[in-house]
Amino acid sequence: MTVDEILVLLKKLGSESTKKVLMKHGAKDPCYGVKVADLKVIQKKVKKNHELALALYDSGVSDAKYLAGLIAEPSRMTKEHLEKWLKHADWQMLTEYTVAWVTAESNYGWELALDWIDSGEEAMASCGWAALSSFVVIKNDEDLDINALKRLLSFVEETIAKAPNRVRYTMNGFVIAVGSYVVELNTYAIETAKRIGTVYVDMNGTSCKVPSAIEYINKVMKRGSVGKKRKTAIC
Repeated sequence: MTVDEILVLLKKLGSESTKKVLMKHGAKDPCYGVKVADLKVIQKKVKKNHELALALYDSGVSDAKYLAGLIAEPSRMTKEHLEKWLKHADWQMLTEYTVAWVTAESNYGWELALDWIDSGEEAMASCGWAALSSFVVIKNDEDLDINALKRLLSFVEETIAKAPNRVRYTMNGFVIAVGSYVVELNTYAIETAKRIGTVYVDMNGTSCKVPSAIEYINKVMKRGSVGKKRKTAIC
C-alpha cells in the first residue's frame, strides 16, 4: 500500500465519536479518529516498512503517525529521525507511546532518553521517561546499567512532586517498569514508590487513572512475573 492509499483508508475508517475521545485526551488535528484496533489491521497487511513509516509520519495526520510507529523498523532509525519524530509529536499518545517505543528499540534508546529527561520541556521529558521504561522492559538485566537505573529512581523520588504534569505520569511509569522488569531493583523500586506516595496527575477530565506503582508491582510479584522481559516495546 502507498501513503496516499493508506491515508484514504484511514479517513474512511475514522469516526467522529472516536475522534472526540482522542481529542479529549489531547490529539490535535489533522486527526481522523481511527481506532487502534483498525490501525493494527493495516499494520498486519503492510508489516514492517521503514520508508512507508517515515512517509506516514511526515503526513502530519495523527492516526498515520501512530501507524508509522507500529510499522517502523527501529534499527534503521537515525538520531535525526527520532528527534524529528519527537519534535512533531503533538500529544501524549505519540510522545509517550509511538516515539518512546521506537526510540527504546532503536540503537540510541538509552542515550536519547537520558538527554530528553534533562530537557526541561514537558513533552520531551515525558517521552524520555517513557522511553526509559520501554528500554528496561525489553533489555536483559545483564545489559542494563543497574547503578544508573538506581540513581534515576532516586532522582524520581526527589523531583516527581514538582515535575510537570505528564512527566509525573511517566516518572511513575518508570518506577513501575523498573520494579516489574529489573529483578535486582524490584525491592528498591517498591521502597521508592512507598516514599513517593500517591502521584497526582491531571487527566483532563477523562476516566484514565494514574496506576499505583506499589499495587502494580505487587501484582506482578504475585503472578511470579518479575523480570520476565517482552520481545518488543511496540504494541
